[in-house]
Amino acid sequence: MSEYFRNIGSSVSTILTGMGITLRHFFNAVRRKGDAGIDDSGYFGQVDGLVTLQYPKEAFPTPEQGRYRLYNNIDDCIGCGQCVRACPIECITMETIKVTKDDLELCGKTSGGQQKRFWVPVFDIDVAKCMTCGICVSVCPTECLVHTPVSDFSEFNREHMIYHFGNLSELEAEAKRRKLAEEKKAAQAKKAAAGGSPKPAPKRAPEQGPRNQ
Repeated sequence: MSEYFRNIGSSVSTILTGMGITLRHFFNAVRRKGDAGIDDSGYFGQVDGLVTLQYPKEAFPTPEQGRYRLYNNIDDCIGCGQCVRACPIECITMETIKVTKDDLELCGKTSGGQQKRFWVPVFDIDVAKCMTCGICVSVCPTECLVHTPVSDFSEFNREHMIYHFGNLSELEAEAKRRKLAEEKKAAQAKKAAAGGSPKPAPKRAPEQGPRNQ
């Protein structure tokens, strides 16, 4: 019988202790707990208080070395396609158009001074597929493809997860394709007029059969 009442007393004591801790945190929640990190010497000396972030107004800062949403500075992109080939899950889609000779100045150079020789009308990244491995960033020769500190980019529409970085509209891209085709056609006509048609292959000597011994 005495054990029965001891158990009841222990239960009541446990409940009251838990409620006391809960109420203490509840009333202390009017103050904000300090921002000391777990590695700081004053971490355990901070006052009790509110620790839950008021998201989305508040958020934990992302580390500098973190890999989050990809961004392509299209002005520095040379359209080499190394990122497309390196991506293990094929989340990058690219289309390029060779720049005509009279458009080289218009196409411009990268921030590093390298002449760009391709228009990039399509450079899409499907961030819903991206696993932030960082391989595409490491192989980019102009370092135009980078991971940003943006870690929250949820969307209600699946199509909004595809980010577009192309430097030409559809109409502009079609005009550049026609211009490139005309330049190639003119070059071929000029070569033909200058007698640059391929020479016929020399005739092969008739094969001789084995000699009689």
